[in-house]
Amino acid sequence: MIIRQETKQDFKEVYKLVKDAFETARVSNGKEQDFVNEIRAGEKYIPELSLVVEEQKRLIAHIILSKFNIKGCSNPKIKPLLLGPVCVMLGYRNEKIGEKLIKKSFEIAKGLGYNCIFLVGDPNYYYRVGFRQAIEYGIKCENKIESKYVLAIELVPNTLKNVKGTISFP
Repeated sequence: MIIRQETKQDFKEVYKLVKDAFETARVSNGKEQDFVNEIRAGEKYIPELSLVVEEQKRLIAHIILSKFNIKGCSNPKIKPLLLGPVCVMLGYRNEKIGEKLIKKSFEIAKGLGYNCIFLVGDPNYYYRVGFRQAIEYGIKCENKIESKYVLAIELVPNTLKNVKGTISFP
């Protein structure tokens, strides 16, 4: 099993992987694969932060992180990202592949100078890799999403200390 940056040659297989993985996910809007394509087509895309897990020349997991914005935060030192979607094929779940992929993305993101990450997701899963409710950092969500699902993590300790602002998810 290897974790690597996706290539253009992977795009079709990643589309199918994301679509298939979310068909069996607990929470899905059915459009996650299209959201990945939208990110790639936009200015928030960071190729180094679109990763796949490959096993025996088959893609079994994918994650993408993209540039994000905290409205009302004028501190140029704050460099946030949006995580998602992340997926693992059904037959490979519960093997900590998703956690390994997330932690690898953190390592790369930090190396690129990003210092915090936001997402909407299952707190029971994401707390295991260090996420907390964004509201605990003073960051509020403009969308009508329960705060327990709006999560954040500091890649660099105290990045979000004394930061106030709002976030909005596409």
